Amino acid sequence: MSNGTGLESLVDQTISVITNDGRNIVGVLKGFDQATNIILDESHERVYSTKVRMLTLISFQLRFLFKITSLFASSNLQEGVQQLVLGLYIMRGDNISIVGELDEELDSHLDMSKLKAHPLKPVIH
Repeated sequence: MSNGTGLESLVDQTISVITNDGRNIVGVLKGFDQATNIILDESHERVYSTKVRMLTLISFQLRFLFKITSLFASSNLQEGVQQLVLGLYIMRGDNISIVGELDEELDSHLDMSKLKAHPLKPVIH
């Protein structure tokens, strides 16, 4: 019986991590320990949303407030998947729900600006 976490084969591979609070972090696995604390490099968080950009509609209805409307719409409404750069990132094992290998070829063909999805809900123990 192996005492490892099964992550040995994923070192230096791009992985996707789902945290207990529903966040999706993608990065290159650089290291881990027996408590499944992990170190990711070149990482980013993918923030999913189902909201659509309504800048044109709002601006059309409120022509005299175009600048204010534009700032409001762009800061509160999202389009597609936002990718927040994290860089070198250390995650505690007790905050990790799922670790999976990412198919980089398939992932590179995805148009993140057109993807929409409901954010994941937190894991309840």
